[in-house]
Formats: sequence, structure tokens, C-alpha cells
Amino acid sequence: MKHEVDATNQSLGRLATKIATLLRGKNTAAYTPEKFADVEVVVRNIDKIRFAGTKATTKIYHHYSGFPGGMHSRTLEQRWAKHPREVVRDSVYGMLPKNKLRDRMMTKLKFN
Repeated sequence: MKHEVDATNQSLGRLATKIATLLRGKNTAAYTPEKFADVEVVVRNIDKIRFAGTKATTKIYHHYSGFPGGMHSRTLEQRWAKHPREVVRDSVYGMLPKNKLRDRMMTKLKFN
């Protein structure tokens, strides 16, 4: 089953929960948590996502390389300017269950 989600004028978190729900298959009558739902979610217009208030400048993402002095921090605005798809993908990834099916579910997320 293929779902298309339009991201125009939606906030990032609300959009990510909608996508995560569709990827899990929770909107179908035959939902079982231990089975992989064979669905595909296509997200359109991610460049029109809106951020509430000052979230673009105050939300900070941290990445640690594992080496001394290897802590890298970026704001949402900086990440969004370079890789908007990765921001959406990371927010959906964090909302999926932390089990073996998560990576398989993420392969079904496409951007248009």
C-alpha cells in the first residue's frame, strides 16, 4: 500500500508522528506490532515545513565522533539548510520502535 503525505504548512513533529504511524501500519485493520507492514510512504513538499517560534535557532543537534574534542553541535537551521531530508528522516527514526523492524521500516520512507 502506498501513502502520500503532503508536508505543506505542517510542523516537523506532527508530520513525523503521522509518517511513523503509517510506516508501522497502525492505520490498517490487520495491524500486529510484531509484523512488518508492507507500506510505502512518500513525503512531498518538505521544503514547506514550518517551525514554531524560535525552534529553528534554539534547537541544537549534537554529534560525538568518539574522539577527544569530537563534539559537533549544529542548530536546526544549519542542518535544515544542508540536508532537510535527513532532519525529517531522523525525527521519524526516533519515533519508531527500537527493534529489528525499525531499519526495514525506514527503507519504505521516500521523498519526492
